[in-house]
Amino acid sequence: MIQVENLTKKFKDFTAVDAISFAVGAGEFFGFLGPNGAGKTTTIKILATLLRPTRGTARVNGYDVIREATAVRRSIGMVFQDPSLDDRLTARENLELHAMLYGVPRREIAPRMAELLELVGLADRQRDLVRKFSGGMKRRLEIARGLLHRPGVLFLDEPTVGLDPQTRNHIWEYIGGIRKNEGATVFLTTHYIEEAEACDRVGIIDHGKIIALDTPAALKAAVNADVITLQAEAPGEAVRAIREQLGLRAVLTDGVIHVPAGNGAGERLVPRLAAAVPALTALSIRKPTLEDVFLHLTGRAIREETAGALDRMREVRRASARRGG
Repeated sequence: MIQVENLTKKFKDFTAVDAISFAVGAGEFFGFLGPNGAGKTTTIKILATLLRPTRGTARVNGYDVIREATAVRRSIGMVFQDPSLDDRLTARENLELHAMLYGVPRREIAPRMAELLELVGLADRQRDLVRKFSGGMKRRLEIARGLLHRPGVLFLDEPTVGLDPQTRNHIWEYIGGIRKNEGATVFLTTHYIEEAEACDRVGIIDHGKIIALDTPAALKAAVNADVITLQAEAPGEAVRAIREQLGLRAVLTDGVIHVPAGNGAGERLVPRLAAAVPALTALSIRKPTLEDVFLHLTGRAIREETAGALDRMREVRRASARRGG
């Protein structure tokens, strides 16, 4: 359904997408995992014909994204990172407008809307103005809208960003049902580890490059390590002690220290860590997650990168503008 070869996108001196290649099969749930500014949204915009690539080729549902852009647009659904509904219209009116724009046959519009509104749990709110909806309700309506014209590929660009955990879980319940009932190929971009874990395959993207691509299980197995997590009253001092006294890699994320250990080495390291870390309050060993895969490949935690990557990208663009580019 998607075929990408050597795809590159530059904004003046900044390379947002750097010669990436991958393919997505029919009915697959495929994910791009990476921090903000890694190139996820730029890639999805190229595939959705919203940006022209600098180099390389991409085909979606058999259509070239440059030469056959109209055909690509007819065959995809899109849930943008930012809200894109008309909040002066009702939920039903938003869907009717979309159906008209996409040329959905008139006889199919009403039953199709009823089916999707029921699927996303908004049937009883279809005549309410969208401005009265919560963030989660708007996201569910956007997903229904993206599926209204029966697309072959549904693009979800950070679909749950800014939503509370409970609403995010509900959204994924709906998407799971949609995949089962609609059979659409789903392409997700996210920086949430648990969302990427649910994908059939995941491409980890960083600084515009795909640095790993496989099933979540295979990616985690490739790390070949357990992960020790620690908490301490002075986490900064604890990280320094682990690095300086034990010579181990330690990364601090959200107050938790992560220390990778080779398979079977975790239990041997526990007493050494307990002795080295001042004011230790908690310690545990677990199997690696995709967060640990990113850490293993880049030496950085994805959540730390997410906080600052977009600002760095904007600074690069501002610097380019100051040089007169």
